[in-house]
Amino acid sequence: MNEAQQLSGPEEAYQRALNVGRFVIQRCGDCERPVFYPRTVCPHCGANKLSWFSPIGEGHVYSTTTVRRDQEDGGDYNVCIVELAEGVRLMSSIRGILPDRVIIGTKVRIKVVKSEGKGLVICEVK
Repeated sequence: MNEAQQLSGPEEAYQRALNVGRFVIQRCGDCERPVFYPRTVCPHCGANKLSWFSPIGEGHVYSTTTVRRDQEDGGDYNVCIVELAEGVRLMSSIRGILPDRVIIGTKVRIKVVKSEGKGLVICEVK
């Protein structure tokens, strides 16, 4: 990411947590519903009382696809939407299983890994 693409606000706070190995999401102080992707205003009720918390870190595959690449370009990989136990959804990939073996409903756990010096959320089969 170059300087023109620097994060700010809640996205920056989220990335800082990932960079030290912590996965956090927000919760609204008014309606108490979890929120993901990081925001300044609750998408459910419009309140601006969002705070951070560490979710359980478990969920299931809601949607999945396999991205096909030549072996010399790194081979195929999985992209999925994961629904966490808290009810929010996020995009990730699942490691430890062949990309075309990932199916909807697969139980996963969240893991934070480093990629190019930054924290990144991936999933592993539970």
